[in-house]
Amino acid sequence: MAWDGKKSLLAPDLHFNRLFKHSKILGIEINDDLPKIIHNKLEKQIKSENLNGLNYEIPFLIKIIIEKGGKIFIKIRRNKNWQDDPLQAISMNLPDFKLPVLGTKHGNWQPYDEARKQAISHDSDIALLFKNDILIDGDYCLPLILDNDGIAYHPSNIDGALDSVTLELLKNDIEELGIPIRSAKINLNMLSRASELIVIGSGMGICSVGSIDGTPIGKPKGKLYQVAREVWLNKLNNDWLNWDFLREL
Repeated sequence: MAWDGKKSLLAPDLHFNRLFKHSKILGIEINDDLPKIIHNKLEKQIKSENLNGLNYEIPFLIKIIIEKGGKIFIKIRRNKNWQDDPLQAISMNLPDFKLPVLGTKHGNWQPYDEARKQAISHDSDIALLFKNDILIDGDYCLPLILDNDGIAYHPSNIDGALDSVTLELLKNDIEELGIPIRSAKINLNMLSRASELIVIGSGMGICSVGSIDGTPIGKPKGKLYQVAREVWLNKLNNDWLNWDFLREL
């Protein structure tokens, strides 16, 4: 969940809705007062931070950790700056989790951490995760392609993609600006003919992707990127909520 370094959060309602949904799938009981508990922890643990050298859009990310035994933790991560140039991606196999755990915030992020490390070690930026030549997810982002039919497609949660809060936040406004968004099984043929590829996420915002394994994908920073970026910047300008909002959830 994005934090501005002061007392504002981006889309906390969407993050908590997903957290409660995933807890039911994973069989973890969560107190209905969890947002208020997190609010209290934030007030006690967090002071305003120096933003020098941090991502100017999303300087910090707050991770909420809930153990099966009921213990609740928060961790704060200083967010890196993402380059403006198109990212380079590598392809990797999807971690071997089974549905319905796959596609949730299950907490075992070591394979995703390793995927990102592998990308960096290969002079790339991110890893895109495949199963049987179908694009399922990104390491810490959701991929969207603009197909030649003018529709933006993303991997489906029922196939194992994480149900993205960022997508939920942006989808309606992107569609109002003329780009329909649908879920699909994105195969290699769809990727090869795609007009462009972007990735989105709470920490990275909107990033264009130029290639996968060195193979160019469409035209980077095209219509999909431009529209999604416009919507994202509008959300950053208008949709931050004071963390006292958590008392009302």
